[in-house]
Amino acid sequence: MNSSTGSTGTGGTGGTGGTGTVNGGISFWFAQEGLPEPREPLPGDRTADVCIVGGGYTGLWTAYYLKKAVPFLDIVVLEARFCGYGASGRNGGWLYNGIAGRDRYAKLHGHDAAVRLQQAMNATVTEVLDVLDAEKIEADQHRGGVLEVALSPAQLARLKEFHAVEHAFGETDREIHGARETAERIRVAGAVGSSWTPHGARLHPVKLLHGLRAAVEALGVTIHESTPVTAIEPKHARTPYGTVRAPYVLRCTEGFTASLAGQRRTWLPMNSSMIATEPLTDAQWEAIGWNGLETLGDMAHAYMYAQRTADGRIALGGRGVPYRYGSKTDNDGRTQPQTVEALREILIRFFPQLAGVRVDHAWSGVLGVPRDWCATATLDRSTGIGWAGGYVGSGVATTNLAARTLRDLIQQDSGQSGPTDLTTLPWVNHKVRKWEPEPFRWLGVQAMYAAFRGADHREATTHTATTDRVAVWANRVAGR
Repeated sequence: MNSSTGSTGTGGTGGTGGTGTVNGGISFWFAQEGLPEPREPLPGDRTADVCIVGGGYTGLWTAYYLKKAVPFLDIVVLEARFCGYGASGRNGGWLYNGIAGRDRYAKLHGHDAAVRLQQAMNATVTEVLDVLDAEKIEADQHRGGVLEVALSPAQLARLKEFHAVEHAFGETDREIHGARETAERIRVAGAVGSSWTPHGARLHPVKLLHGLRAAVEALGVTIHESTPVTAIEPKHARTPYGTVRAPYVLRCTEGFTASLAGQRRTWLPMNSSMIATEPLTDAQWEAIGWNGLETLGDMAHAYMYAQRTADGRIALGGRGVPYRYGSKTDNDGRTQPQTVEALREILIRFFPQLAGVRVDHAWSGVLGVPRDWCATATLDRSTGIGWAGGYVGSGVATTNLAARTLRDLIQQDSGQSGPTDLTTLPWVNHKVRKWEPEPFRWLGVQAMYAAFRGADHREATTHTATTDRVAVWANRVAGR
């Protein structure tokens, strides 16, 4: 990911015990695994067959599949800081089958086309786990599925509608549960229902990243870190250290795309923040349940996401401050103290028995949001410039589908193959308009999330079974 430097600090508080919460330092996942040994910057001008800009999941998966398909390709990856510095090293570890924009693609290309896209995402969860097995990558992966809970009558109504829509898109193995069955999986306070899909797994984001990077380098791909790309042009990627010339230049920068010349309004860098608790005791886990290791989400408008980590913590995330003026990004993962407290409040609301638990780490990162909230994978055959992203927070799995799609698009363009099942999916070569200029962009995002938080509060306190009208309006204005 293209990104800027910053300092690591501590701040915020969490729980009892008198110790502070580590705030920033990239993420809890990097704190556990340690920062990687730095790769050398680009030593000067060079040529390649494929130049990939961005060393996150999208870039590394793309390099992996291209090199596997065509071993003689000279592939170079350029990364501004170090591999995984962006969302790939900071996410919630949800490997699941959601893809941003599916419903819009159904309207644009027909229901059957969107069903094919959903089937491809279902298969992607299995594909990632199969590659981890084949490459002997241990990333704490566990396929426990995804459990999404409803905590109010309005959320339950949305849950039932959501469940029916997923069935209509072919996910017939999805299950819906009432309050009792939900509690048998995870005892979330006040949960009145849930929907569970088997197409999901928990994993450790940085363990996946380190394993994937090692696999890519073992294949012969060259990675240059500390090499920010300042501009992408047809057959050129320009950096302060030199220019890489290649027939194909792939932009895999997702939430940091705004830092590239001419891309300020392409994808909005939306902030998402997380906390990780101290390891829970056996008694605390017995009180909560969660023995299936499902990833956990809810049906709120300003939703949360969580996992039970391999070392017995809860890692939980949500929006916090959604957007920084001028598409700015964070300072090495540091997040606002009020965001840490807001996430802690969600944790305790879900699990009141954890009122005294300590929050060990807090961090944040950015994800890429297109104006129409639709993920895309694209290759411009006239310029050789390709890109993938706009995952809107569903990137752990979608990056893999994007990488295989970029591989097939390049092979098709170079005459090595014809169209494939992946190159004909409806998200391929999708075009979307740019975001509004400032200050309208900042005002719009702030208003949207204020509306969502207000709607969640009203739904929780009035116990109406109808989705709050302000949230309906905000979704329409946002283009979601």
